[in-house]
Amino acid sequence: MTDPLANSYYAATAYPWRPRAFDGDYRCDVAVIGGGFTGLSAALACAERGFSVMLVEAETIGFGASGRNGGQLIPGLRWSASEMEAEFGRERADALFDLCWRDNRVQARIAKHGIDCDLKAGHLEAAWTPKDFAAMHREAEFLDSRFGYPTRIIERADMDAHIASPLYHGGVYDAHAGHFHPLNYAIGLARAAEAAGVVILEGRRADLILDGNPGELFIGDATIAARYIINAADSWIGDVDPDLGRYTVPIMNYNIATAPLVSADALLPSDAAVADSRFVLNYFRLSADRRLIFGGGERYSQTPPRDIAAFVRPFMAEVFPQIADTPIDYGWGGAVAVTMNRLPHIGRRGNVFFAHGFSGHGALVTTLSGELVADALAGTAERFDVFAALPSSPFPGGKWLRRPLATLGLLWYALKDRIG
Repeated sequence: MTDPLANSYYAATAYPWRPRAFDGDYRCDVAVIGGGFTGLSAALACAERGFSVMLVEAETIGFGASGRNGGQLIPGLRWSASEMEAEFGRERADALFDLCWRDNRVQARIAKHGIDCDLKAGHLEAAWTPKDFAAMHREAEFLDSRFGYPTRIIERADMDAHIASPLYHGGVYDAHAGHFHPLNYAIGLARAAEAAGVVILEGRRADLILDGNPGELFIGDATIAARYIINAADSWIGDVDPDLGRYTVPIMNYNIATAPLVSADALLPSDAAVADSRFVLNYFRLSADRRLIFGGGERYSQTPPRDIAAFVRPFMAEVFPQIADTPIDYGWGGAVAVTMNRLPHIGRRGNVFFAHGFSGHGALVTTLSGELVADALAGTAERFDVFAALPSSPFPGGKWLRRPLATLGLLWYALKDRIG
């Protein structure tokens, strides 16, 4: 089967990357599984603390969701700040807010390492219904009054300053959010990690972890002996640890990139990234070379559509009928690991740390999570514990029924989108 990433705009415009050759002893302080944002940031942060680090990636750097996503940098988690306070109380909400809204580790890494990844400011959450807009309005006021976090409420009459579409009933603009080229960011992290001393092994699939002191990570015909192991394989975490795999199900998302648009500035005048409020949301933005990158629709089968562009085009045409027939140059997709409650699942079991299940809201929080794992590994676990204490539970149904039961639930919420 052809890999959907093969026709990715990101892959076509990525900077050259190949890890340095390695011919040495497979022994280190820290072995990291997964070459996405979480694994790369964890490896980099561990190396900066003086640990010897090896990172293994079954494919290539950024092959998973980190190199395939919509490129939207949205502060927070899938739960709103008011939901977190209602569920966890004021003190825990403060700690989560400081981590997930105020501490932008992506911007910090981009600045520190000079990563060229088309970083732009601004994100608009667009209301699909008047009820959604009322809820956004309340949340924006809560963010301002409770946390002093400023956003801008956009009334329906003023939406044309951001988006040339009649579909939406208003929105909320966040100047602290933004968008970027995710694969070039991943490659930038990989280059920074190598410069800090991390050994990166691409094309090496992790098969099994034996927890001990040291632990052992089996990678085909070789074994890495490590004091600590970090499992950041996300959608593939169950291939290495079947028990952790029970906590997520993979949802397939698809993106397209149009040909460069003469009308790009008219389409999205503020050049902000946009995501709407539907359960099966549309999300879109302009690339640095003035293409519309648009994600729409979900599939609960692992088999991609034969024609990704044809699958996504109707969603784009609904939002932007004025470009319904514009040429589409790229169409690609990938899996998003979703937890039961849409909160990430992060923790430690002996000498093995793990972080996964970012549920489609991970472009910012994955970098942070990797750094929090490095903190805990180095002996400072206070901020790590904030995330590790988030509630989590495995999907019901066991190995064979877990995905079908989750699919039924997701289809129900998708149906609610259609019937209002």
